[in-house]
Amino acid sequence: MTGKRPGYFDENSEPISARIATGLHKIGLAMKQQSWQQANGAGLSATQGQILATLVANGPLTGKELSERLGVTLPTISDSVRVLVEKALVTRSADPRHPRASLLTPTATGASLGARARSWPEFMADAVADLSPEEQRAFFAGIVKMIRMLQEQGLVPVTGMCVTCTHFRPNVRPGASPHHCAFVDAPLSSEQLRVDCPEHELAAESARREVWEQFMRRG
Repeated sequence: MTGKRPGYFDENSEPISARIATGLHKIGLAMKQQSWQQANGAGLSATQGQILATLVANGPLTGKELSERLGVTLPTISDSVRVLVEKALVTRSADPRHPRASLLTPTATGASLGARARSWPEFMADAVADLSPEEQRAFFAGIVKMIRMLQEQGLVPVTGMCVTCTHFRPNVRPGASPHHCAFVDAPLSSEQLRVDCPEHELAAESARREVWEQFMRRG
C-alpha cells in the first residue's frame, strides 16, 4: 500500500521562514517609501526626520548617541545634523558629560517637525489593527524575538528593548503580568514590553543572555 502522494504545494513551496522574510521585505519597502514621501513633503530627508523624531522622543543627544540609536553611521548623522542646524531646526550646546561632544536639541520648529515625523509609521499601525487580538499578540512576540536576534548579531542597534535592559526582570511572578520593570518598580505583561523605551539602559552581554534564557522559559 503506497503512502499519500504529496500535494503540488507541498513540493513546490519555499519554507515558511523564507516566505515570512519575503513578506517582511515587502513591508520594509512600503515603510521606506512612505517615510521618504512624508520626509520630502516636510522638506527633510528620511534620516533628518528620524533624527528630529528621536530627539523629540528622547531629549537632547550627541551625534554618537543618535548613531547608536538609529543604526546610522556617524558621518551620515553629522551630515544630516549640519543641514538641520543650517535650517535652524536643531541647535548645538556643550555636553556636560563629554567636554568634546555637543548636545543636539531641536528648536521649536524642529520639535514640531519631529513630532510629525514620529507619526509617519502610523499607516502601518492601521494595517496591524486589522489583525485579531490573538494575531497581534503572536505577531508582537515574534517581532520581539526577531529584533533581539538581529541585535545580538549586530544588525540592529541594541537599544530600547525591555529584554536587553538592565531594569528588566522576566518571569518573576505568576499571572498575566509575570515580568517586572525595576526602573518604575511596576509589573508588566508580555504585551506591554517596549521595543523603543527612552529609559532603556543596556545590560552587560552576559546578563542579557541570562535574562533572555529566563524570559524564554515561559515565552
